[in-house]
Amino acid sequence: MYKRFFGLRANPFNMNPDPRYLFLTRHTEEALACLTYGIQSRKGFVLLTGEVGTGKTTLVNKLLEWLRLQHIATAFVFNPRMDVPEFLEYMLSDFGIQSSATGKSQNLRRLYNWLLDRHRAGETSVLIVDEAQNLTDELLEEIRLLTNLETFTEKLLQVVLVGQPELEQKMKQPNLRQLRQRLVLQAKTHALSLEEARAYIAERLRIAGGNGKPIFSPEAVTAIHRYSNGIPRVVNLICEHSLVSAFVDEQKMVSASVVDAVARDFELGENDLTADPDLDPPERIDLMDALKTLSNLAGQLREAEGEQTAKAGKHSSSEKPKN
Repeated sequence: MYKRFFGLRANPFNMNPDPRYLFLTRHTEEALACLTYGIQSRKGFVLLTGEVGTGKTTLVNKLLEWLRLQHIATAFVFNPRMDVPEFLEYMLSDFGIQSSATGKSQNLRRLYNWLLDRHRAGETSVLIVDEAQNLTDELLEEIRLLTNLETFTEKLLQVVLVGQPELEQKMKQPNLRQLRQRLVLQAKTHALSLEEARAYIAERLRIAGGNGKPIFSPEAVTAIHRYSNGIPRVVNLICEHSLVSAFVDEQKMVSASVVDAVARDFELGENDLTADPDLDPPERIDLMDALKTLSNLAGQLREAEGEQTAKAGKHSSSEKPKN
């Protein structure tokens, strides 16, 4: 909608976890290196945690992209709210293993034989579970037991658990101490510093086709970081709606006042967002309010496009030569 106005080929601040837009801060590089090292060296269990919106799923998608290039078999569970039989059936299906209707023991036997064949061929198999803080204790214990599938020297199945900080707290429970003891590597995602946020915004604009000319003023970037607490997902939210608002107002440069207006629309106070995991749910961004604001901005956008079309028509008519 605003792409032509700002000289872009794509929307730079989509909320989708597109691995092309992964921004490598020091912490992100360390996390990605930790995950790849843990898988390559067959460490068994690797944990990735981070606050809501700090880029865990984008990082996982980048990892999945790398795993495919390495021809590593992967099962990716993105919704772990399942019981044990459902989880096993889903995992086998994602690995391409035909599950058995006769029961759990047969499915485990098929999984073990398949993993053993891959190991003999020098190949690795990886199970990645996103939103792992929602796993039941029973399912976490079942996943731990899966790592008992091993040779004398190596684990046959590599497991990556991805979740919010609540996952770390859950794993401290006494009944999960065996799982915690098997955790070999842990990586974390973090909020962006001001300088990282500045580079993050510039990089996303570049990937989207920008020519390097600033679209956000320095004051606007500072305001974005202040309202978002450096949480990448909230940075994207503010930037996207700031671009729409600037386009509606025909401003080529997004100013701090535009960012302030977007923050007011979403009721984003300074330093009151998701960086604190102890916040009560009402203090977080409300989805319905966000959708209402998006609808209002879309309406403004359609009106602005109509006005621009009308202006263009009048301008074209006035330039026609008179007979």
